[in-house]
Amino acid sequence: MMRFTLDSGARFIDDDRVLIGGSPLSIFRLSEPGGRFVRALTSDSAPSTFSAGQQRLIDRLLDAGVLHPCPAAASRATVAVVIPARDPSLPTLGRLLIAVQHDSGTVRDIVVVDDAGAQPIRPIDGVRIERLVVNRGPGGARNRGMELTTAEFVAFLDADTEPMVGWLAPLLAHFDDPRVGLVAARVSSRPGPTTRERYEQWRSPLDLGGEPARVRTGTRVSYVPAAALVVRRAAFDAVGGFDEALRYGEDVDMVWRLDAAGWRCRYEPASGVEHEPRRSWVAMGRQRFAYGSSAAPLALRHPGGLAPVRVSGWTAASWGVVAAGQPLVGLGIAAATTAALTRKLPGLRQPGREALRLAGLGHLYGGRILAAACWRAWWPITLVAALLSRRARRAAIAAAVVPTLLEWWKERPAINPATAVVVRFADDIAYGSGLWSGMLKLRSAAAARPDFTNWPGQRAAEGSSRLDANLPSGRDWVRSIQS
Repeated sequence: MMRFTLDSGARFIDDDRVLIGGSPLSIFRLSEPGGRFVRALTSDSAPSTFSAGQQRLIDRLLDAGVLHPCPAAASRATVAVVIPARDPSLPTLGRLLIAVQHDSGTVRDIVVVDDAGAQPIRPIDGVRIERLVVNRGPGGARNRGMELTTAEFVAFLDADTEPMVGWLAPLLAHFDDPRVGLVAARVSSRPGPTTRERYEQWRSPLDLGGEPARVRTGTRVSYVPAAALVVRRAAFDAVGGFDEALRYGEDVDMVWRLDAAGWRCRYEPASGVEHEPRRSWVAMGRQRFAYGSSAAPLALRHPGGLAPVRVSGWTAASWGVVAAGQPLVGLGIAAATTAALTRKLPGLRQPGREALRLAGLGHLYGGRILAAACWRAWWPITLVAALLSRRARRAAIAAAVVPTLLEWWKERPAINPATAVVVRFADDIAYGSGLWSGMLKLRSAAAARPDFTNWPGQRAAEGSSRLDANLPSGRDWVRSIQS
């Protein structure tokens, strides 16, 4: 029996007749039976069979990110595990293989693809070692590993990871839904005593948090790394596997192609995998630079998918005039858009209160996104502006400090706030340098281009409003569902 849970940010109002949530943020107007049905879905008395109308409702809520499946039945599927490796740390690889072999009842084949490393990987009992003559990169190594097995489901694990006991079961359970093509585990950084290791625990780019999600560009979880995931062979073959032309970002690209082809991609944090942190600050900086360098080619392959900022044009205008030294004007713009939103929420019992909540959160969250982009995506422009203008300099300093301190205060990581600000700043500069390097190489600024939805005169597309964007421009944002 499939069970479901509401997204942690979703909420009912108006006697369960209106459901607000998802990513991008949407409002669903439900019939009275529909509201009761959604409530029942997320309770212990969830129905085991659904009518065609109820299934359509479930599908819409799943695709919107309002509802998440909690598959309870243990899958009987067996999988092959493919591990791309190039000169791996042998102790780390050994721990990984021991962990994988613990799932011997589920794992059918284990394939390690030696991606033309300087030192060939020696034979290992129970493991097939495939050595490539020419380095093909992680995507090519995974593609080759997929060719060496016929399993219906294939798990990809990086050679510097170690899965926790029982990591496969929560992933495989999702594949009872034939539309699911890929499910990814949570990849957290291995704990350690150094500042670098504590920072990685807090802000590893591979760790996407503890909330389940539907994976789709422009949403709260817009990508998943291939460090630990399971893919359905039919889905993998349908999109042609990993693009070997991409040395970085090949996993993001494949996930987005799967989604575009109609396959569901899920993030399941109940499955845990630990990742070895980089061994030095220099190595960590190189990693972030490499990740940034993937943005330009991805932006060309997936137009709009890599926008560093997705906020309402009104939100951008409001914060822009605040940064220019006119806070009252910025407040006035925010107030005007809140009033306009009230008129676009017909039928709610307290549209003014909801508009204030939605617009207020949207403006605040949008400000954090804009501040983060100033140094992460636009740092050369921000630096020049700060050198030329005292006002811009103050805004640039605030953008570098305030978002990190707010995040530190909320999460209280095991790192002092001053160090958090400095390391986060260096982290962003390293990524941004890679991003600009990639853009100059390809002569394309697409990866740095913002997405200002709902700009004056621009009508938002169906479903395009976001909590980061957050001032929907039309009534199509309020979705009516009858069931």
